[in-house]
Amino acid sequence: MSAIEKIKFLFTDYSMRQKVFFVLIAFVIFRFLASIPVPGVNRGVLASFFESNDFLGLLNIFSGGGLNSISIVMLGVFPYITASIIMQLSTIIFPKLKETQREEGEIGRKKISNYSRILSVPLAFIQAFGFLKLLQFNQVIGAEISSFEFLTNVIIITAGSVLVMWIGELITEFGIGNGISLLIFGGIVASLPGFVSRAYDSFLINPAEGPVILAIAFMALLVTFAIVFIEKSYRAVPITNARASRSGSQVASYMPIKLNQAGVIPIIFAISILIFPTMIISMLQSINFGTNLGFLNSLNNFLQNPLYYGILYFILVFFFTYFYTSVVFDPKKNADNLQKGGSFVPGVRPGEDTEEFFENVSSRITFLGATFLGLVAVLPLLIQSLSGVSYLTIGGSSLLIVVSVGINLIKTIDSKISMRQY
Repeated sequence: MSAIEKIKFLFTDYSMRQKVFFVLIAFVIFRFLASIPVPGVNRGVLASFFESNDFLGLLNIFSGGGLNSISIVMLGVFPYITASIIMQLSTIIFPKLKETQREEGEIGRKKISNYSRILSVPLAFIQAFGFLKLLQFNQVIGAEISSFEFLTNVIIITAGSVLVMWIGELITEFGIGNGISLLIFGGIVASLPGFVSRAYDSFLINPAEGPVILAIAFMALLVTFAIVFIEKSYRAVPITNARASRSGSQVASYMPIKLNQAGVIPIIFAISILIFPTMIISMLQSINFGTNLGFLNSLNNFLQNPLYYGILYFILVFFFTYFYTSVVFDPKKNADNLQKGGSFVPGVRPGEDTEEFFENVSSRITFLGATFLGLVAVLPLLIQSLSGVSYLTIGGSSLLIVVSVGINLIKTIDSKISMRQY
């Protein structure tokens, strides 16, 4: 089926049309909420404050563009993602949670997801309080508001974050694709016109930047091609069925192991880890936190240094790629499933040897995937330092998220169309 036929099917099939319209309506509601500002925002100070804080651009990814106007949903899905990271790490630290996740299967994963939702509420409250304190200190929000009004704003922003999380869950259940990823995707796409506008304005002010902008656009196309190539690459592990082998009817089959099994999750996790301490440090600086202010300034300067920031970013992406791959790919489970189905990898004994074989294959290909993700993540920082173009702070991460989510969305649509046709 061609792309045009797929698009036509989306709007002619009743069930698929309902899913598409639900996603579109959810996006409209989300964008409407992102346009409602918190009371008392100083627009003039807000613009200069964003120009002097690069990490706000990262946070704006998770807010879906709601941070630009300091809206009631300015935290977006950031608290939920932070809670998900904490719960994923907890499954490794606490054996009971790990057993719950593994032994109970889908029920266990739903329990972990529910814990993440519950944990995201206090995290949203803490982050809303700290971020509003930071905005108040920098006079983005008027300092004359009362304590009651400040607390009300914190509660409204917390509720907005929970509402965004709920919208994402509804998209997952009644729409197409992963709702949380699609909201992040929508926020990045919504910021693209502003990016093009800034590039055009920069060209009008300084026409000498034209070749640099064209070179960056060409590199973005190359990176997009590389991302698509890596996302579709996999290691084909040959599989033989014992019954077919005995009967002499050999059927060629294989188990595909993706080069990048973690998808876009490592980038999202790494950005979350980088944002959270920066936000906490900025909050503590804004309230003049005791005698440790000098230490906080030194730590903040360390995080703001492009070289140290890039190295830390690469390490986090590399680590979370391995970490999340270990969560989504279980060598023991795959080896057991093959053995139960009467299949085996040629030249490898069933059981523990097959499990070790899968571990080695996964480790080798994950190294390539993790290295690629890390390089794509820090590539914009290298381009920014070489070209001096300041609006490329998060280009690589955004591009990776957009392409990865887009590919997964297309796969989901294809599978749903196949099911409907069947």
